[in-house]
Amino acid sequence: MPGSLRNLIKILAAYALLSGGVFLLAATGIANPYWVRIFELACVVAISAQGLNIIYGYTGLFSLGHAAFYGIGAYVAAYLMKTYGGQSQAAFLVALLAGGGAAAVVALLIGLPTLRLTSDYLGIATLGFGIIMKVIFDNADSFLPDLGGARGMTGIAKMTTVPWVVFFLLASLLAVRNMIHSSYGRAILSIREDEIAAEMMGIDTFRYKMAGFVTGCAFAGVAGGLYAHLYTFLHPSNFDFFKSIDILVIVVLGGLGNMSGTVAASFGWVFLLEGLRVVLPPGYVELRWVLIPVLLIVTMLLRPQGLFGSREFPFLRGRLDR
Repeated sequence: MPGSLRNLIKILAAYALLSGGVFLLAATGIANPYWVRIFELACVVAISAQGLNIIYGYTGLFSLGHAAFYGIGAYVAAYLMKTYGGQSQAAFLVALLAGGGAAAVVALLIGLPTLRLTSDYLGIATLGFGIIMKVIFDNADSFLPDLGGARGMTGIAKMTTVPWVVFFLLASLLAVRNMIHSSYGRAILSIREDEIAAEMMGIDTFRYKMAGFVTGCAFAGVAGGLYAHLYTFLHPSNFDFFKSIDILVIVVLGGLGNMSGTVAASFGWVFLLEGLRVVLPPGYVELRWVLIPVLLIVTMLLRPQGLFGSREFPFLRGRLDR
């Protein structure tokens, strides 16, 4: 059997297993609608985290503005669906891709001046961009009333479902896997390891850094569109600096440049937050913001290379790594 056909069968099987498994749990009452929604949120967060994994984990670009691109995708997709899409599934797909495209275009414009900076300076520049976008989201109603500004955007259709989030999660993993294990990905990895040496080998480092940055931001834009149509309400506080830190923690916790670890950390982060909300007594829910940082510190002391280190799930390994 050709390798491409075998891979396609594996992907379809994974899609059916995940989507069918969640539906079965919901139908039998094991998982109530609340936990199904948390599963959908975990998939959305994992897609966004895969984007930052490309930017920081594989390309080595320290970005602190990821939530801004997440927000751009969310507002663009929500506005398009609210204005033109109605309840159409085809229009929803187009709106998600438009959200990812808008985030990619803005990333290209931001990357032109900022990607020539390195390390901490790039982090500060992207942090500044994130703050600017938060102000724009707060005042968006002054130039486009439908966006709601600081009051929040309402009237967004509930379109995000389990099949949609599973589809985009698997698609994002497949895209990252194929990119990283190609000659293009090897060039990106060489920049992360030693940018000067990569330049001496004839690699156009700026072009490859731009490709990694734009691709990662496009992932965030698609994830933002899914988020908008999962909760049907958007508020600028959903896309502030602390949301960027959440995604950064997930990527570092899972292991920089590790797809499996990023997925596991995304699900662990989301389910741990919600699990503590259920377990802790009323009035002590905010204690989770004490318990989780302690857990993160302990994890980093015991596993400084991340939860998965350099290990990947078998289907995410390259041909030479098997």
